[in-house]
Amino acid sequence: MSTTTDDQQHTVRQRLVSALAFRNISALYILAAMVVLFSITAPETFPTINTVRIVLNDQAITAVLAVALTIPLAAGLIDLSIGAQLGLGAILVAWLLSVQGLGLWPSLLVTLAVGAVVGLANGLLITRAKISSFITTLGTSSVLLAGISWISRDAQILDLGEEFQTIATHQVLQIPLAVYFMIGIAVAVWYVIDRTHAGRALYATGGNPEAARLAGVRTERVVIVSLVCCGVLAATAGILLSSSLATGDPTIGPGYLLPAFAAAFLGSTQFRNGRFNVLGTVVAVYVLAIGVKGLQLSGAPVWIPELFNGVALLVAVAANRRQASVRRSRKDKPGAPTETTTPAPAPTATSA
Repeated sequence: MSTTTDDQQHTVRQRLVSALAFRNISALYILAAMVVLFSITAPETFPTINTVRIVLNDQAITAVLAVALTIPLAAGLIDLSIGAQLGLGAILVAWLLSVQGLGLWPSLLVTLAVGAVVGLANGLLITRAKISSFITTLGTSSVLLAGISWISRDAQILDLGEEFQTIATHQVLQIPLAVYFMIGIAVAVWYVIDRTHAGRALYATGGNPEAARLAGVRTERVVIVSLVCCGVLAATAGILLSSSLATGDPTIGPGYLLPAFAAAFLGSTQFRNGRFNVLGTVVAVYVLAIGVKGLQLSGAPVWIPELFNGVALLVAVAANRRQASVRRSRKDKPGAPTETTTPAPAPTATSA
């Protein structure tokens, strides 16, 4: 009895040490260090409630897009069109509202449906035409950018209506609704991919599609559904963006591509040992945002955000690769335990 209790306590301590290890939650340790550093370098502007609100609100749309990107990444796909998908959602809803005079709800539904169609097209090209996800989404991105230019005539679309603007900007407890939408979307996606059979099929497809297919997973359906979900969420991010800006801007979509990828890859190094996961993605979005905001408030040059996100993406991809390599080495050792689902490595430029 005593031996069993000691073993249980030892197991609990091991799990606690593993959970708190730097390699598992390094972003949180880095976040704590940045908060201390920027509180010293910018004591009057950084450690304030107003700064917290600004960062929360500013990054809500990036977080929605990064969560959307996490889904196909977990399935082993690279979606380079996600920035253009956001841009299409942003300009399409503005065009439907202002130019076509469509009502609020029809405009929202049509925009979400178009996002689903874009994801479906990506999925069919990958699974039926056997084109790699890298090439497919690169081409789709160019097509979508052309569509954005055609719809908007390369001009901003104004007069979207006060009711539409309140979707993202109305405040509850002094926090804009866009933040609550982000939290709701993140929780829903986390539940599906971490707590359901569909999520296990997603990770199995991303880890080894052939093994997953032989195990009974309908991998092609998983690929298509993951890209459709990504398209709908990217369109949602576009709607929130136009609502928050009160403008349909044809130029803003591609600018969200790098931050979304940086957050998703950095998030994959957190909590789940190299697996793309929603909690890690959301934490990574705000760690990167706080780093950028702290540097800006400390007087850093205006090009810092691009540099910061670019370096973060490179470091995160390298860390993801290393964790995947270590995990495979441990798995290949004789007597190593077999995982119930196949972990997802960093996606490559191959089809699913």
